[in-house]
Amino acid sequence: MSRLFTPLTIRETTFRNRLWVAPMCQYSATDGVVGDWHHVHLAQFASGGAGLVIAEAAAVVPVGRISPEDAGIWNDEHVAAWRPITTAIKDRGSIAGIQLAHAGRKASTWAPFADSNGTVPAADGGWQTEGPSAIAYEGFAPPVAMTPERISEVTAAFAHAARRSLDAGFDVIEVHAAHGYLLHEFLSPLSNEREDEFGGSLENRARFTLDVVRAVRAEVGPDVPVFVRFSATDGADGGLATDDVAQVARWAVDAGADLFDISTSGLVAHQKIDVFPGYQVPHAARVREVTGALVGAVGIITSGQQAEQILEDGDADVILAAREWLRDPHFGLRAAAELGEDASIWPKQYVRARRAAA
Repeated sequence: MSRLFTPLTIRETTFRNRLWVAPMCQYSATDGVVGDWHHVHLAQFASGGAGLVIAEAAAVVPVGRISPEDAGIWNDEHVAAWRPITTAIKDRGSIAGIQLAHAGRKASTWAPFADSNGTVPAADGGWQTEGPSAIAYEGFAPPVAMTPERISEVTAAFAHAARRSLDAGFDVIEVHAAHGYLLHEFLSPLSNEREDEFGGSLENRARFTLDVVRAVRAEVGPDVPVFVRFSATDGADGGLATDDVAQVARWAVDAGADLFDISTSGLVAHQKIDVFPGYQVPHAARVREVTGALVGAVGIITSGQQAEQILEDGDADVILAAREWLRDPHFGLRAAAELGEDASIWPKQYVRARRAAA
């Protein structure tokens, strides 16, 4: 059996393979409530053979949405809306995950397909953003600097969202600490100029993220896998480097994290990244080496052979993809065929066979 299609067990959850779907924002929710679009979008990947389907970034508070059309998990209406989606994913043999998020100073923005760019004004449904310091992301309105009390409130909101996620049927919780959003803004010296216990040294800048991981772990208990998505580098002078993030990940293991989903580019500044197939894999490999923890690799991974080689080389433990699943929602079945795996058992039949064996 290939490494890619070898099952993996994390705590009490077993994934049928190691080819997973990374979160992809759809900008199609109403007041945070997901609908039929999200149902079809996510269930198709489970039908296509994904071992884990991680739903898009779901805001833990209303002001944490990237755009007014973003998904949420801050109230019971959201729980009810997510529940049939998680059921559909699991009925097709996959595991359902959710990414908990707060967009920080990059919140309240127009959706990518809107005619406008930048911050959505209040008159059009926007809101005041918040972040570690009152430093605007270029082209956006400036945020207000969060008080320690507000940081505690948002930490609690992540924990409450984790509980709602379990109630909605999700099996895996991922904390979003990447891509220039709130937790990453605290981690990066390019966006964090605080002089209190949440600023200055790397340990202080990591405090908020680690508090969130601890709070989520305490809420979900010992059996539920908890992941963290990190940007391994800001890709900008004076920003985070891979070894900085590897150190934060080491601390996050002690806080209760099980796996690190390693991306790059903080989008903290308008940097340029050299992009090529597998361009982020070396960063995942470095975090894996430093922490000894499970790590997921992402970034232009488009074939079963490429994914298998990354695992064979010991650079990662799982593969996450996004755009390739959009191009081919049956990427999992295709990759299995490429690697000579038995792809004749489709996900629905897989579930029936597993239940019969049990």
